Amino acid sequence: MNTPKFTTLGCRLNAYETEAMKELSQMAGLDNAVVVNTCAVTSEAVRKARQEIRRLRRENPEARLIVTGCAAQTEPGTFQAMEEVDAVIGNTEKMQADTWMGLAADFIGATEVPQVDDIMSVTETAGHLIDGFGTRSRAYVQVQNGCDHRCTFCIIPYGRGNSRSVPAGVAVDQIKRLVDRGYNEVVLTGVDLTSWGADLPGEPKLGDLVMRILRLVPDLPRLRISSIDSIEVDDNLMLAIASEPRLMPHLHLSLQHGDDLILKRMKRRHLRDDAIRFSEEARKLRRDMTFGADIIAGFPTETDAHFENSLKLVDDCHLTWLHVFPYSKRNGTPAAKIPSQVNGNVIKDRAARLRAAGTRRVKEHLSAQIGRTHSILMENPRMGRTEQFTEVQFASDQPESQIVQATITGATDTQLIA
Repeated sequence: MNTPKFTTLGCRLNAYETEAMKELSQMAGLDNAVVVNTCAVTSEAVRKARQEIRRLRRENPEARLIVTGCAAQTEPGTFQAMEEVDAVIGNTEKMQADTWMGLAADFIGATEVPQVDDIMSVTETAGHLIDGFGTRSRAYVQVQNGCDHRCTFCIIPYGRGNSRSVPAGVAVDQIKRLVDRGYNEVVLTGVDLTSWGADLPGEPKLGDLVMRILRLVPDLPRLRISSIDSIEVDDNLMLAIASEPRLMPHLHLSLQHGDDLILKRMKRRHLRDDAIRFSEEARKLRRDMTFGADIIAGFPTETDAHFENSLKLVDDCHLTWLHVFPYSKRNGTPAAKIPSQVNGNVIKDRAARLRAAGTRRVKEHLSAQIGRTHSILMENPRMGRTEQFTEVQFASDQPESQIVQATITGATDTQLIA
């Protein structure tokens, strides 16, 4: 029997779900198949998915090729029309055991039409949860899926549906099992993580979940949260930042832009000063706090002056790790209908300038760590990460998956040296 091969494109949540699909497909007895878990965040992501499908078909001519993920959810017809593809399944269906049983039992019947239901009708998180995934040292745990917001540039709600939360008790039990298995760090993941709890009884906040995990799992050395929307951060999360050393001082912020007019046209819920105020407050509460951020270059109607406000935000918010996205027109989104689209070469140039600012900030951060002692979680014998998620390279082997104390002696352009 040839177990299915999986290819994951896109975010950590996709990677989490791929691990769940591996278990489901193996339990179903699916044989000789290739599964592509796609991303739809940009048109470039969809293009890369199609390219990857063609490559995998060439390399696996006899295998059955199954496409799923956000791009399959938003554009099922696009992938069903590809001669390389045998089946298309949606984001809800991919997490259901019955789907994989059907694929294994009657593949021909399952490929007649895409198995993609209305994602907006889904009201619960997937019933199939795995106990995290990742390296031997770090596990990622999904606690939320979907998004209730409708930013004008974003196709993701149409791929993920509305926001759904994993109950706190389920998440705590899962993390306890991971700690019992030796994991030293857990990362909470979701599509819109700071909306966690809005659909649960009593409408708890993300900070409530964080404090509950830290209280009920005292043996967990490190808890990390992935991308958050700073305007939704609650009082308990700020309290955790201030008082809980086991909560890692690294936050990735969904900022998207630095100009108020563009933020309004994006239908974001914060303004420039809100982002600056949050970053300043978080750094006052935790002096070693570092920030990553998503920023879009070239949103429709963006002028040079608008762009300069994004560029200045890198310093104003003390950003270090930038994820820069050249604006990508996504059919079906309101932004795609705006007549004043920015020239592609201008977008490319602005994205390059943002990335250069990010590179400068990374070098400044690395330089500031020299001489400091850090707690470093080892991902392999020679590389680990600090509390701020900075890579550290060692000259000699260290105990893998353990937390070691080390003094930083130098830095390259991208890593610390200890």
